[in-house]
Order: sequence, then C-alpha cells, then structure tokens
Amino acid sequence: MKYVFIVNPTAGKGNKQDGFVTAVDDYFAQNGGEYEVYYTSDKGDAMAYSNALAKTGEELRIYACGGEGTAFEVLNGVYGYKNVSLGVVPCGSANDFISYFSDKELFMDVASLIDGEELEIDIIKAGNCYAMNSCSIGMDAMVASHMSKFKKWPLVSGKMAYVLALLYTFFSRLGVKLKINIDNGKQTIEQKSLFAVVANAPYYGGGFYPTPSAEPFDQKLDFSVISTVSRPRILALLKDYRAGTHVGYDFCKIGTALKVEVEADREVPINMDGEIIYSDHAEFEIIKKGQKLILPKTISAVWREKAGQAADTVKA
Repeated sequence: MKYVFIVNPTAGKGNKQDGFVTAVDDYFAQNGGEYEVYYTSDKGDAMAYSNALAKTGEELRIYACGGEGTAFEVLNGVYGYKNVSLGVVPCGSANDFISYFSDKELFMDVASLIDGEELEIDIIKAGNCYAMNSCSIGMDAMVASHMSKFKKWPLVSGKMAYVLALLYTFFSRLGVKLKINIDNGKQTIEQKSLFAVVANAPYYGGGFYPTPSAEPFDQKLDFSVISTVSRPRILALLKDYRAGTHVGYDFCKIGTALKVEVEADREVPINMDGEIIYSDHAEFEIIKKGQKLILPKTISAVWREKAGQAADTVKA
C-alpha cells in the first residue's frame, strides 16, 4: 500500500499545507511505510497525476490536499479504478463536502487518516465529469464563478468570498428559464428559476444548506429548485437558505431523484463542486457507491454504522 498526498499549495491562501506536510513526513519517519508528497503546479495537474498513478494498478490511497477544486480533480482522475481509495484533506477555503461528516479539523490528523477506514459513497455523474458534493445552475453557479476571483483577494476567507460574490451577482441579471426533467419524465419542472441544485451532500458555498436531507450514501440525489423572486425577497431568503429552512416556501421545489436533466433558455454557468463550465444543457445522475472515501479513524465507525457498511480497514 502506498500513500500519496497531492497538495495544492495555493488552496485556502496556502495557510495549512506546510504544517500538514511536516506532520506527514514526521509520521512516516516514525512509523515507516511508502509515501509520496506531490505539489500541483497548474489547473488540471491533480487530475492528470492521480490518473497516471491509478493506471499503474498499484494499491493506493490518494489524499487530495486542497479545496473543492483539488478534490474534484483527484476524483475525476481516479474514478473507476478499484485499486484507489480517495481521502480529502481540507486545506481549502470551504471544503463543504467534508463539513457533512464532522469537524473538518479531524481530517487534518495524519495518523487518523492513515489508519482510517473506507466508506463507499455515492457520487454525481455530470456529463463527462464526476462530483462528490453538488452541482448547480443559475444564481449560485454565477456566484461560484465570481467567488474564484474574490478568493484571490488578500484577507478574504472562503465565506467572505462567497458573500462578496453573492452581492456582485445580486445586482446582475437574475433568473433563467429552465426545463427540468426528473427521472426520465416522472416529473417535469418548467419555470423561470433563480437557481437549481442537485446534491449528494447538504452543504455548499461556505456553509449554505440548500438540500438539508442529502446524504452521500443514500443512493439518490436531492434537488432544490427556487423560482425567481424579487430582489427584496432574495435578501430575506438568504438567511433561511443558510439555515436550511427555505424548504417550506411555496416557491421552493424539493425532492429526490436518480437522474435530473436540465435545459436552459441560454448558455449559463454550471457549477460542479466549484468547477465552472458554460452550457444550455446538463445531465446529472447518481452513481451508487461510486467511490471509496477514507474517513479518519476517530470517526469512521460512527459513519460506517450510519451508512450500514462493514469495516474496510487498511493498515499502514
């Protein structure tokens, strides 16, 4: 078994990476084992490198050390390779997917990660890509697009970047006409929408709560579609959207599905775990138990029980 740590040195202002890598070096110096630390140098590097490793067939635990973008790249590099398990180390500004499990700092504990157990999680197939957390179209995808710019500002945290991007988007053109086909015609939603979210876990955008019931091992997608409302009402909505209490509003459509197809009346940003593409069409489908996720030893038993999965322990 080899342990590989793919580190994005610029994620989250680069504040956590050095300390974590030092802890990794110290752990293996004391305990032995084969490991590697690889620093990414450009967009797409994490995907290419993890894919090259996965193709060797060697038994690997690959840890994405960065933000959502790093985890997205590594997932897309290793998906489909049964010889690879994926770990996530939250060095980014948000790391919303990890927020579902517990205190994110537990995912910075090297010993607990190395001794951690694997949980099979569902993932989202989005066209030719795969996402662990959520995909969205509309205002929030526009926010995610602008957020990447604000995160580069000095002293701007992930949550602050989200708020700034939200304000910027608020004064832009709002609403897009969407036709949403759920489970091959079992339900159709056709309306002008503020945004639509398809999720595998409940959090995104630095702590917002669009799909409170979403769980990454329940073998279904959760969706939330919000009709276009006035700007004053949007301001009132945001507080509830952060708390997850928006689900009771009459302009919110909430549900679950195995597949969601979305058509827009124009090309719009589509957000996949923070990665943005532009299109007028998107398809999202659940991949049941699509990826082995490494959970820290300190919490793995709790989540195995919740997911109804047996232990899969790999010793260093």
